[in-house]
Amino acid sequence: MHNENLSRNEAADRSAIITVRSYDVSLDLRTAEDPQNAGFPSRTVLTFDCSTPGATTFLDFIHGGVEAVTVNGANLDPAAVVEGARITLPDLAASNTVVIQATALYSRSGEGMHRFEDPADGATYLYTQYEPADARRVFACFEQPDLKASFTFHVRAPEPWTVASNGAETERDVHDDGSATWHFAPTQRISTYITTVLAGPYATVTDQWTGITGDGEMLTIPLELYCRRSLAEHLDAARIFDTTRRGLTYFHDLFAYPYPFGKYGQAFVPEYNLGAMENPGLVTFSESYVFRSRATHAQYEARDNTIMHEMAHMWFGDLVTMTWWDDLWLKESFADFMGALAVAEALDSATSWVTFATRRKAWAYLQDQLPSTHPIVADIVDLEAAKLNFDGITYAKGASVLKQLVAYAGFEAFASAARAYFREHAFSNTTLEDLLRALSAASGRDMSEWAGRWLLTSGVPQLAAEVATDDDGAYTSIAIHQSAVDPVTGTPALRPHQVQLGLYSLDVNGRLLRTGSESVLLDGERTEVPALQGHSQPDLLLINDDDLTYAKLVFDERSLATLLSFPDRLEEPLARAVCLAALWSSTRDALLSAEDYLAAVERSAPSEDGVATLQQLLQNAHHATEHYTPAGSREVVRERFTDFLVRGLEDAQPGSDQQLVWARALAASARKTPRHAPLLRALLEDERRLDGLEVDDELGWQFRQALAAQNLATVDELEAALQRDHTAAGRTGFTTACTAVPDAGVKEKAWHEVVFGNRLSNELLSATIAGFREGPRALREPYVSTYFEQIDRIWREQPIEMSSRIIRGLYPGDRDHEPGLAPEDHPVLAATDRWLHEQADAPQSLRRIVLEERDHLLRALRAQAAAQR
Repeated sequence: MHNENLSRNEAADRSAIITVRSYDVSLDLRTAEDPQNAGFPSRTVLTFDCSTPGATTFLDFIHGGVEAVTVNGANLDPAAVVEGARITLPDLAASNTVVIQATALYSRSGEGMHRFEDPADGATYLYTQYEPADARRVFACFEQPDLKASFTFHVRAPEPWTVASNGAETERDVHDDGSATWHFAPTQRISTYITTVLAGPYATVTDQWTGITGDGEMLTIPLELYCRRSLAEHLDAARIFDTTRRGLTYFHDLFAYPYPFGKYGQAFVPEYNLGAMENPGLVTFSESYVFRSRATHAQYEARDNTIMHEMAHMWFGDLVTMTWWDDLWLKESFADFMGALAVAEALDSATSWVTFATRRKAWAYLQDQLPSTHPIVADIVDLEAAKLNFDGITYAKGASVLKQLVAYAGFEAFASAARAYFREHAFSNTTLEDLLRALSAASGRDMSEWAGRWLLTSGVPQLAAEVATDDDGAYTSIAIHQSAVDPVTGTPALRPHQVQLGLYSLDVNGRLLRTGSESVLLDGERTEVPALQGHSQPDLLLINDDDLTYAKLVFDERSLATLLSFPDRLEEPLARAVCLAALWSSTRDALLSAEDYLAAVERSAPSEDGVATLQQLLQNAHHATEHYTPAGSREVVRERFTDFLVRGLEDAQPGSDQQLVWARALAASARKTPRHAPLLRALLEDERRLDGLEVDDELGWQFRQALAAQNLATVDELEAALQRDHTAAGRTGFTTACTAVPDAGVKEKAWHEVVFGNRLSNELLSATIAGFREGPRALREPYVSTYFEQIDRIWREQPIEMSSRIIRGLYPGDRDHEPGLAPEDHPVLAATDRWLHEQADAPQSLRRIVLEERDHLLRALRAQAAAQR
């Protein structure tokens, strides 16, 4: 609909005159099991006050038809007041009651009311997902976070189903037609985007948490878990409940504010676009967290982190909510930081901060170097911009900066500020200034300058060691040089960094151990470290020991040589993760060649005991091989790397998580190395056995996809495998394998299905795109020009979730540097630039996606060109 994209100014104008009291929403889902029924009845009764009687405002609703509109008892003609996604409400009184009777639409994109048919048993499942603004796909509402209200839901559905919402069930009416109506308790005052409904034959497990609040009161919280019936045997409820109970205890102790939303439900749902969503009383998660195949420690830790992340949102985001999406970081940065902290402290994890350094910060560094970079406190002009701002800056960079804040101001000041913030702003909305007041009061210092330098600027600062030594190898001078330019404004953006300088040297047994450390506040362009003058130069000087700040690192000459030669000797896991991440950053910047990075991985990976770190190393090495290695040497490097993966798999401890990581990495790399296909076939068919390695459903599909990409798996074979694994995950694996086949007809069919079709759900769309991208590039060459011809239409006609997947996934970014041609002049970049020039008025969110994909390609071409010099 042409007027879906609510602007920040429109939202501000509306909230200036409107105060919402309540919503009473009735949804009729009785016909959901019939796929021919595209929609369902939705009735909203809305009460609100208007500070300017006689004014006109509007409701948001993306619908399949509005049958009736009543304002304060007067029936309005829908044809006169409904235009696109807006319902005009004229001549308002001081106190208003509005009733909207309409038809809402089921979704296959994961936005609004998503409908899923389980291939395992044919059962239908529904759930809602709204952030940032899709509640308006289910019921008419004021779709902006600062117009909070109390919500009461009534849901009519088949009587055998399970139905749940934010509030506890209060009553159930059973009807003669085999349906029932569930009535739920009114919620606290919350935003529209965190309301939710779940309906279907979900399996349910219950428990409870009992603890003592900060006021000394006993509090009991009912706990609930939901998943599809066909996944119930894989739901490890006891482990999830244990994490949940520990989290509730931890956050109650830390925040000293009792959980205010009654029950705590957690639902694992199919085809979910996110990791999870913090709906109070009923958090929704991707069902990929229900492990039907073997999972590694890193996977369990990632699930624990997500559970803690969403739980932190009950306070940061649900209890206190940002006024507009500019301050999205007020919930996401905090939840990302608190997720890692709670896993480390509440679950006693020794690897939580290592994983954060290895994976989350890598996401932040990547995002912050794209042309779309923005401050943590972003300028979000409308809802389309908000949708794309759930990125590595808002989450992981913000969390990294909060970790630096704790180092800078102290943890107690941070926790005290959070407690005061919750008490003062409970059930209301805030901006950056509200948080800064709390931080300044708790720390005893004005935090506005710190915030301005860290939160209101863009880009990644760089810290470099400048050292000089005497003939005896002692430091005569040591300084840390900071360089930082905001890529948005082009102005210097130096930040204060409270860091720990770590000194590491090789001992007699060849171990690289910490021999000293120095706490330093780096502020300005150059900071001398006089405390280390006269100290023997270590083999490795690590500027960001303990990973306290957010910055690229440039090692001095001796440190870099040590790190490249002995990356496996660094025994401290967090220090090792920081150093290896710095090497990857240098590789992405074309300062270190892909082959040098691969050599470092070959030295460090075989002895790496951190599962998440090993997984990231092998993924990075695969990416470096395929994107940063020049075409002329790529085949040799790829064969060498895949041979290395085979050795790693064969040498791994039987049954270990590391063995499984090596096997998954081999499946990814061997898609382009026919010489390794017989090994995959032998493992898949149990002709070759490795002690402890089970080729289960998930790993089996990865092997089949690798074989299919080389035309070594038949359609009959793939269909037989699907019959054995007739599940949602099996269907996804099958779809990718089928579209990976290197055949022009297969690629043409996949292209047409993705670009012109509307049959595929969000998950099957991504699976089809993944398969299309496999195989020889020549098979995709005919679609390069067509891509640029179609993306504007795709953006207009498809929901933003689907159009984003298509436009990112089909961008022809798998290109090689052409000798004699500057990377910037590559034909695909030229085609991209023509589109950007000709489509100067295209929506900024669409242009952002194209600009980001352009940048990924340009970075790869520059790395290839640098390696050829």
